[in-house]
Amino acid sequence: MANKKATVNEQITDSITQVNTKVLGDAPAMAMGNFYTSMGLALANANNNATTSQQQASITMQAATVQGVNALGAIGSAVIGRAAEGIVEKD
Repeated sequence: MANKKATVNEQITDSITQVNTKVLGDAPAMAMGNFYTSMGLALANANNNATTSQQQASITMQAATVQGVNALGAIGSAVIGRAAEGIVEKD
């Protein structure tokens, strides 16, 4: 039995050869498709990060503006308070 030569149908070998050729032919296109997909995802993430950074910067700038306005208002109140103290002390 070990000396028996196994034969394979020629249609099977032709089919396997064609499939292997197709796989090898499709490999560059699949590689480029994967590359474009990963690049698209990377650019989408970059855009999302930029948008988030802009939103956070806007919130920080609004908070700084509010603090500045509050500081200006407090300075005015302090000046009025000082003036009132001076008037009360003279009496």
